[in-house]
Amino acid sequence: QVHLVESGGGSVQPGGSLKLSCAASGRTFSNYVMGWFRQSPVKERDFVATIDRIGHSTKYVDSVVGRLTISRDNVKHIVYLQMDTLKPEDTAVYYCAASESVIGTSMVSSGYDLWGQGTQVTGTS
Repeated sequence: QVHLVESGGGSVQPGGSLKLSCAASGRTFSNYVMGWFRQSPVKERDFVATIDRIGHSTKYVDSVVGRLTISRDNVKHIVYLQMDTLKPEDTAVYYCAASESVIGTSMVSSGYDLWGQGTQVTGTS
């Protein structure tokens, strides 16, 4: 089973950049579809981005298209979320998630079996 640990969160001014990382333990990382979700205090946990097992197919929520990029390194067992042109509304706790059962990619949180502890991203003005 894979254990997930996120890092890279912090405070950033609007228009700035952050790169989140999610390190996965275990030897079967490439068996998992990976996703990033986020949750703010007033909202439910929402989908952000997902990537298939080999890193060839990605999907994003419309509000982050062109600003956030998901990628993965199956040798290092890390999935990344490059965040550019950040907006105050991007403020949230960001969680990475893994699914061994999903085919392709998934934008639905219930499709994921494993979750990290989250990392805070705060857009400051």
